[in-house]
Amino acid sequence: MHILVVEDDSTMARHIVHGLTEAGHDVDHVSDGRDMLRAAADDSVDMFVVDRMLPGMDGLSAIQAVRAAGNETPVLILSALGDVDDRVHGLKAGGDDYLVKPFAFSELIARIEALARRAASREVNTSLQVDGLHMNLLARQVFREDIEIDLKPREFQLLEYLMRNAGHVVTRAMLLEAVWHYHFDPQTNVIDVHVSRLRQKIDKGFEQPLIHTVRGIGYVLGTS
Repeated sequence: MHILVVEDDSTMARHIVHGLTEAGHDVDHVSDGRDMLRAAADDSVDMFVVDRMLPGMDGLSAIQAVRAAGNETPVLILSALGDVDDRVHGLKAGGDDYLVKPFAFSELIARIEALARRAASREVNTSLQVDGLHMNLLARQVFREDIEIDLKPREFQLLEYLMRNAGHVVTRAMLLEAVWHYHFDPQTNVIDVHVSRLRQKIDKGFEQPLIHTVRGIGYVLGTS
């Protein structure tokens, strides 16, 4: 992970850079908030570790400027100011976590790892692609080749689940739980009806069907 340490105390900066490098991270160091903004502009930084009190542009102002530019890179604030109001101010300025000096280096590492996990969990795909079938999850649009397919909300949910599990057999019980949120079998043909409608929209007019029935078990999406 590429971490930028923004710290004007040279002794503290060396300590942090050395420790993070030993922990396996790629670490750079700047001592001013304006340098932080310049580094943030190229999108190569995975996390900022920022001292609150900096010369020139202070840490909170730099964080606010980074956020105003649309950069959502995780920020861990370091500060000797540890009152509740100080921590709240730092978080409201755009910090993701706040660590009070002096601190144990093990806690710094743990907080960085926690922020990295949190950031990774936010990285979700906004589209799905299976054999010429494309789903835009943000725009709620579905295309097969260049043809847009109009789906009702439940059909969209059903297709999304099938696409996320493309190539694998999806049972009726799985569909009931994931799409209809049933944790029991209501003994209806609701799934068969919806899959039939979805198949008409997805496969009709195309030589190669994508939705296949696995008799007695469920369905599978794919060309093979």
